[in-house]
Amino acid sequence: MIVYGKRIVEYIIQKHPDIVKEILIAKKLSKNELKKFNKFKVKFIDNKTAQKLSKNGNHQGFFAKIDFTPQEWDITGDKILVLENVTDMGNIGAITRTAYALGIDLLIITGIKELKWDRVIRTSSGAALDMKILPFKNILELLNILKTKKYHLIGADLGGKCKPSKKEKIALIMGNEGEGLSKRVKEKLDEILTIEMKREFDSLNVSVAAGILIDRITNEC
Repeated sequence: MIVYGKRIVEYIIQKHPDIVKEILIAKKLSKNELKKFNKFKVKFIDNKTAQKLSKNGNHQGFFAKIDFTPQEWDITGDKILVLENVTDMGNIGAITRTAYALGIDLLIITGIKELKWDRVIRTSSGAALDMKILPFKNILELLNILKTKKYHLIGADLGGKCKPSKKEKIALIMGNEGEGLSKRVKEKLDEILTIEMKREFDSLNVSVAAGILIDRITNEC
């Protein structure tokens, strides 16, 4: 797997050097800049190769070839975030970054055929390497499991409360930007949280909304 971008490559070599197989560089670096890569195999590549590897993305001249295998995680933790049919990898990456920073114990992603791990790792600025992420096909089956494990199910939708009830175990469920939560999911919820708009505007980006609501369930300030 190859990920690209200066910040993500620096994060990986600092936090997860054991998974780095090779560093690819597509720009001239000074001797001091090269020092940080002394422990790794380094290969210089031309810009044409760099553009091909990044599919014309903003690679900033830095690539890391990593050995990453997703782990299987148990459904545990006091605060869980569930995504229903959020398919955009950029949004999933941004949500992963926020979830990890704000203390979510497990991120469960439902409704997608395949999680593009390289894109999620990149767009999460590396947080996906540390966040417990569990793909799960059937959200209704998942909600039943969460119920048996005594989770208080909170969904993000209109017409709900501003602040969540204080519960020891909470699962926050976020729907996609286009349709929100499905009717079948809403029927299983214990509570609904709403972000009230101060001006006339349709909605917030799902990653922004997730950040606001995650803070509400994890931060008692």
